[in-house]
Amino acid sequence: MSLDRLPPIPEAQWSPEQKREAQAVIDGPRGALISPFIPLLRSPELMGHAQRMGEYLRYRSTLVLRLSELAILITARQWSQQVEWAIHAPIAQKAGVAAATIEAIAQGRQPVDLPADEAAVYAFSTELHRNQGVSDASWARVVNLLGEQGAVDLIGINGYYALLSMVMNASRTPAPSTAAAPLPLLTGSLPAGPV
Repeated sequence: MSLDRLPPIPEAQWSPEQKREAQAVIDGPRGALISPFIPLLRSPELMGHAQRMGEYLRYRSTLVLRLSELAILITARQWSQQVEWAIHAPIAQKAGVAAATIEAIAQGRQPVDLPADEAAVYAFSTELHRNQGVSDASWARVVNLLGEQGAVDLIGINGYYALLSMVMNASRTPAPSTAAAPLPLLTGSLPAGPV
C-alpha cells in the first residue's frame, strides 16, 4: 500500500512543458518542486494552474496565516493526508494554533476553548467537508469575521487542499520527515463545529 505510484521524474526526462511549469514552482515562494507537485508534474498544464491557485491561497489570501493553516489541517485530517499534515502541522503551531487544537484535529475530535475566529473557521470548514455546504450561522460568522472575499478564500483553501489530498492519496505520495507525528487512522469524518 505504501508504494509511491507517481515518484519523482528525473529532470533530464522532463518535457518542455514540464520544465516550464516546474520552473515556475521552483522560482516562486515554494523554492522547490515539493511533494504535491511531483505527481501533478504528469499533467503540466493542470500543475501550473493548481500551483498558481495554491500560491495565492497559501501566500496572499485574505486570511491570516493562523486561520489559513487551521483550515489546511482540517482538510488534511478530513482526507487523512499525511504529506499535508507533515508540512502544515508545524507551520500551524508556529503561526499560533494551539498544540491542543492540532492534537484534537489529528485525533478527529472537536477542539475546545478555541478563539472566536478559529471556532468560526473550524465550524465553517468541517461543515463544508462533512455536509457539502455551510449553515447560515456559520456563513454569517465567517462573513462577519473575514468579509465575503475571506469566505470565498476559505472555501478555496478547503477545496485546493482537498484537490492536493486527492492527488497525493491516489498516487500514494510519501510524507516528508517533520516534527509532526503522522495522522492516526480514523473511521468516519470530523465532527462539525457548533451551529
